[in-house]
Amino acid sequence: MPLVTSKEMFQKAYDGGYAIGAFNVNNMEIVQGITEACREEKAPVILQVSKGARAYANHTYLVKLVEAAVIECPEIPIVLHLDHGPDFETCKSCIDGGFTSVMIDASSKPFEENIAITRQVVEYAHDHGVVVEAELGTLAGIEDDVKVSAEDSSYTHPEQVEEFVSKTGCDSLAIAIGTSHGAYKFKPGTKPQLRFDVLEEVSRRLPGFPIVLHGSSSVPQNYVEMINAHGGKMPGAIGVPEDQLRHAAELSVCKINIDSDLRLAMTGTIRQFFDEHPDKFDPREYLKPARANIKELVRHKLIDVLGCAGKA
Repeated sequence: MPLVTSKEMFQKAYDGGYAIGAFNVNNMEIVQGITEACREEKAPVILQVSKGARAYANHTYLVKLVEAAVIECPEIPIVLHLDHGPDFETCKSCIDGGFTSVMIDASSKPFEENIAITRQVVEYAHDHGVVVEAELGTLAGIEDDVKVSAEDSSYTHPEQVEEFVSKTGCDSLAIAIGTSHGAYKFKPGTKPQLRFDVLEEVSRRLPGFPIVLHGSSSVPQNYVEMINAHGGKMPGAIGVPEDQLRHAAELSVCKINIDSDLRLAMTGTIRQFFDEHPDKFDPREYLKPARANIKELVRHKLIDVLGCAGKA
């Protein structure tokens, strides 16, 4: 099937109590690992591209990689989504360039300005058959060009969501309930806890409306340990507990973003490979096991965290 929007995906996810995995992609092996797992587990998927990924790999190359995945995996629905679009021009470029979904992230702006920018993107996107994700509240952490200190982060205010969605016409809403970008989400010794009270109040105010969680990588400790055992230095990398993500998916969260986990799997695998095979230099030899580990990690997420296996 051709690329699709997330509209039908989210409706089914909301009604079924599961979430769609939104995986950030940067190269061929990551795209292959994700989509091969989704094909085998019969799961819908969102392949998302950040501004940084477009700068690294080029818009055309990334679109063609995703189009190749559509050809290779025709039985699963695939969305091509812009992650954290910083402005109207970037969103327009992606809409014109074949994306089926875009995110406009004006969450750092004052409330009324966020509404105005988001509305501008929504109007253009809807005229071109593309859906729009917006954001209220600000997540801490670092992801590509998104850099927010803990002091500048803020939870979503539930009393604002009805006005925001009504005035912007956005199709889904990313909220801040305690997740954060990057691999260092929580300080060592603390107990990570998402603000389910905020999520539940948002859901009460927006019944049936799809909610999105960013900064939701769980930072698998086996890959952190693998990296550290083979020359890396990542002390205190802690992510969101997977049981909390599963609970969020059972509520109104229809899309969960996963990024750092894939990078950790790839980096850990490659570090281990070179430690064990110092004479090797062919990229195909070390990227093959990295792709395989990404595939198995995604398979685990589909089945045990997102609950979307078998939902294609």
